[in-house]
Amino acid sequence: MDVGEDWRSDGGSARQTAGVTATQLVIVLVAVIIGSVAKAVTGMGLPVIAIPIAALFVDIDTAVVVIAFPNVLANAFLAFRERAHFHDTRDLPTLAVAGVIGAVAGTFLFVSIPETPLIVAVIVAIFGYVVLFFLHPDLRVGPHRSKRLAPPVGLVAGGFQGAIGISGPIVGSWIHSYRLQRGAHILSVTTLFMVTGFAQLVVLIGHGEFAGRVPATLLACIPVLGSIPLGTRLRDRVSARGFDLAIVGVLSVSGAALAIETFA
Repeated sequence: MDVGEDWRSDGGSARQTAGVTATQLVIVLVAVIIGSVAKAVTGMGLPVIAIPIAALFVDIDTAVVVIAFPNVLANAFLAFRERAHFHDTRDLPTLAVAGVIGAVAGTFLFVSIPETPLIVAVIVAIFGYVVLFFLHPDLRVGPHRSKRLAPPVGLVAGGFQGAIGISGPIVGSWIHSYRLQRGAHILSVTTLFMVTGFAQLVVLIGHGEFAGRVPATLLACIPVLGSIPLGTRLRDRVSARGFDLAIVGVLSVSGAALAIETFA
């Protein structure tokens, strides 16, 4: 699973709440709406905002499962909405194919590697990119360099996804470094997240994780799909600098969430 696009679940002891009050449900609903708006604006943000808050009231595994399908649906909706910008994207098929190959390799080759050092590497990479963005706001990866580096980046992102379930910050940072037009950026990240999210969904279904959770999953789709139009209108109104800052902000939240969840 993928922080920035999904949330980590280590299969350990889960915190279970006996009951969820109306106030708690409202809080979770607001978190889902905020996450959905952030996703519509930047292409990222739904799970990293909604799942930690939901996990305060239900066990983390339930939170991950309930958000999984709405997140895939949101990615598919946004990718379809921005499909006209496909010709403005860069290296998208290469990144997708390399990511799938890397995910398969990561799943089978790196399962014995301790995940904490890998998570630390992701956190350092996230905040390194954020610092670099503010030091050199006009820095971008050009077409020739990106074409050469896209296969290894896709493999690395997929490898981290397969090994420790985290690739969102890597994908988000890399695509942002292209400095694509907004529609092309959204199409790129949501397509890549949709591919990994669908793979996650298949695994969850195969393991029977949706048993008893389907009603909550379907219910979560309502605020997600209802909030996306608001986010897309907001995205159209922000400046280019505001769009960049929103993306960097979501990346920073992802890094902070990873650090807290890993070390707190």
